Amino acid sequence: MTNREYLYIAIPLIVSTITTPLLGAIDTAVVGHLTDPSYIGGVAVGTTIFNTIYWLFGFLRVSTTSFTAQAYGAHDDTKWSVSLMRPFLMALAIGFIFILFQQWIKQVTFAWIEPPERVYLFADQYFSIRIWGAPFALANYVIIGWLMGMQKVKTSLFLQVFTNVLNIVLDILFVHVFHMAVQGVAVATIISEVMSFFIGTYILVHNQIHFSVLFHRKLWDGSELRKMISVNKDLMIRTVCLLIVLNLFTAKGAEFGTDVLAANAVLIQIHYIMAYFLDGLANASSLFTGQAVGANDQRLYKRTIFLSTQWALIFSICIAFIYILSRSFAIQLFTNSEQVIQLAEEYSLWIDIFPIVASFGLVFYGVFTGATETAFVRDSMILSLILYMIVYYTCVPMWGNHGLWLAFIAFSMGRSLFLMLYIRRLTNKVFGM
Repeated sequence: MTNREYLYIAIPLIVSTITTPLLGAIDTAVVGHLTDPSYIGGVAVGTTIFNTIYWLFGFLRVSTTSFTAQAYGAHDDTKWSVSLMRPFLMALAIGFIFILFQQWIKQVTFAWIEPPERVYLFADQYFSIRIWGAPFALANYVIIGWLMGMQKVKTSLFLQVFTNVLNIVLDILFVHVFHMAVQGVAVATIISEVMSFFIGTYILVHNQIHFSVLFHRKLWDGSELRKMISVNKDLMIRTVCLLIVLNLFTAKGAEFGTDVLAANAVLIQIHYIMAYFLDGLANASSLFTGQAVGANDQRLYKRTIFLSTQWALIFSICIAFIYILSRSFAIQLFTNSEQVIQLAEEYSLWIDIFPIVASFGLVFYGVFTGATETAFVRDSMILSLILYMIVYYTCVPMWGNHGLWLAFIAFSMGRSLFLMLYIRRLTNKVFGM
């Protein structure tokens, strides 16, 4: 595998990954131009709920990509179908469970967020419509994951871009032409998700996926089912650790005042953009690692490790350099408050170093998931969370918000360090080397 071949897969995946958070951002931007600020508050609350729920179940895409990449490497067409249908059925089941328990989910989440009365009204409208798209949204994760695992990267990119473009058009139509406000935003999103699901299903059928595999004994193989459940459980624990860190970070930032909270929010958004770039490399590394494991190709595996390390370093340096040069411009894209801009620039040094310390953890995550050896990912995240807690409780009382950012950087660095330490054990476990 050459650098060109690696980047040929990685670059479309970077573009594809960056589209992930756009649905909620588009919804928020469209209602942001309406007269009542409660509209944007309602959509913001609603998208926060769905982003959290779907993020928790993001393992459906990751694990589907990993198992499919291994089947692709093994040239086993039955496994191709099985690697799709298992998580596909799981996604639909989880989605329907969300619909059945929607009232309980709404009560719990709204009690936790405690939005003002008028914001609550609009958030309730948004939630009550969009929840019906849960089976389609989660199944779309699986479809995208399968296409990625089969290295049909351009097809997966088309599907995601189509979803976002359709959502933009429908948002504008329903909100600014039909004047449906928050309800129009929710309807636009759910139509986009449903259309993406049916187009994705059509693509699957034309890629030799036969739904008769539902009756194939391999689909219900006990050891394979346990493996899938184990991988998904590890990835969910990983996501829970990440949510704990981010929620603690936000809550503590709020104690330092509204301006500090806003400055941190701006910098966290910039951090997300950096992380999504590196996630694109992680996806490429996952594909090639899965292919190598499926084909028992040690040479491809070692080459993937080398290229993952090389491009993680190159991309992280480039991202950090670009941000340092355009720091003020980047911050001002998110806010025009002078006080917030000043504070964001004061704490911006932590974002300067974030891509350097976090890159290997983000990219090697793809290597471990591609090998479906996710216990290492789970353990590294738990250790990183412990490191975060230690720094959080020792440095925040002394250095305030700088101590908070130091804890976040320590967490990011821990993710890189612990996964790098696990690489040799991964190699021994997969290839017995």
